[in-house]
Amino acid sequence: MQYANLLKAGLLGFALSVPMANSAMAQSAVLSVMHGSVSSRISVDVNRAIVMESDLPFAELSVANPGIADIASLSDRTIYVLGKLPGSTTLTLFDQDGRLIANVDVRVSPDISEFKERLREILPNEPIQVRTANDGIVLSGRVSGARKVVQAMDLAERYAPDRVTNLMTVGGQQQVMLQVRFAEMQRSVAKSLGSSVGISSLVAPTVGTQGGTGSLVTSVPGASPTSAGAVNLGFGIGGVAVNVLIEALESKGMVRTLAEPNLVAISGQAANFLAGGEYPIPVSDGNGGVTIEFRPFGIQLLFKPTVVDEDIINVELNTIVSSLDPDNIFSSGGLEVASFKVRRAQTTVQMRDGQSFAIAGLLQDDFTDSANHVPWLGDVPILGALFRSAEFRRQQTELVVIVTAHLVSPVDGNALALPTDRMRIPTETELFLSGRTEGAGNFADVAQQAFEGASDGYVME
Repeated sequence: MQYANLLKAGLLGFALSVPMANSAMAQSAVLSVMHGSVSSRISVDVNRAIVMESDLPFAELSVANPGIADIASLSDRTIYVLGKLPGSTTLTLFDQDGRLIANVDVRVSPDISEFKERLREILPNEPIQVRTANDGIVLSGRVSGARKVVQAMDLAERYAPDRVTNLMTVGGQQQVMLQVRFAEMQRSVAKSLGSSVGISSLVAPTVGTQGGTGSLVTSVPGASPTSAGAVNLGFGIGGVAVNVLIEALESKGMVRTLAEPNLVAISGQAANFLAGGEYPIPVSDGNGGVTIEFRPFGIQLLFKPTVVDEDIINVELNTIVSSLDPDNIFSSGGLEVASFKVRRAQTTVQMRDGQSFAIAGLLQDDFTDSANHVPWLGDVPILGALFRSAEFRRQQTELVVIVTAHLVSPVDGNALALPTDRMRIPTETELFLSGRTEGAGNFADVAQQAFEGASDGYVME
């Protein structure tokens, strides 16, 4: 009985071990299949074809993605492969018994041979390297300007749309110094001529008064107060006293404003400059209170340079010249706020290194005149001039803004010079005995110093 049980257990174990062995053998066979691996690789350009030969005769061909590459059999050993779109696919060969001969990796790349030829024609002196990566184009190298980069990228997009990688760098000078000269002249002329007549008569003393005299004064409208340039004449006719006031005044004025700010910025970055001050302006905070905001005034310069080629600079420029206008004052609630005179110019210009542009020019000519006279009396010939006053004002303003751009590079700090380097504090003898506020022989040298080239801290190419 015990032997029979052992025999049954052995037969059961054998029965269970046979399927497991078959399963393991099947799994080992699947994992050990190597016929599906890629045995070779070929490359073909878009719209180009190649012919490949097989070592063994094949009976059937298939391609994984016909949209990338098209195939045709020319014989049982020759295959025609045509590239259609950038990408990768697999070409599979079978023999007459349906067995796998080989898997071939077919990579279709953009046609960069024509692209390289066109790139050399358009940018002949630029060392741009062209490579393919997967289904795209990679551009690398050091070019001379940003505009060359844009041209190369635009051309590459025609051969591989949205699949272009830019690894190019821009060489040459990429720092721009902008020299701006503001020059403004204001001239004003004012002339006035006026006259007035005063008539007084003596009358008898008033009844009931003791001593003294009374007088009746008749004044003519248009009389002016006595000031510089005025002549007062008086004479009497019988009991009548006549006073004649003639006033002639002429004034001239001139204002000159000159500023030459220099500012440096790297290509593609904005920079700003202010030489002036900030004026406090009360502003309501919306809750019944008042806050103070500061508005800048003076010479303001905002610019953004872009080096588009070796020596071609594109400059976005905004210049503002503002000053307080005391003649126009706004008053509210006991607060007085002055207005501003503003001259503004905003433009974009393109220039070469060292060239200049006059980006703004303003010639303003204001003229006003006025005439006042006493009705009827002022219309009398000759004598009517005594009852008239005339005035005219003329104001001219001329503003010019000149911009010069330079490509610059930093210099060694030891080569820099400051206005204070040649200034010397005076000794007690020079200060108290000679009255000098600075050391002798230094101030004139600094005043005549030309701050150009290395004095600005940069070298102009």
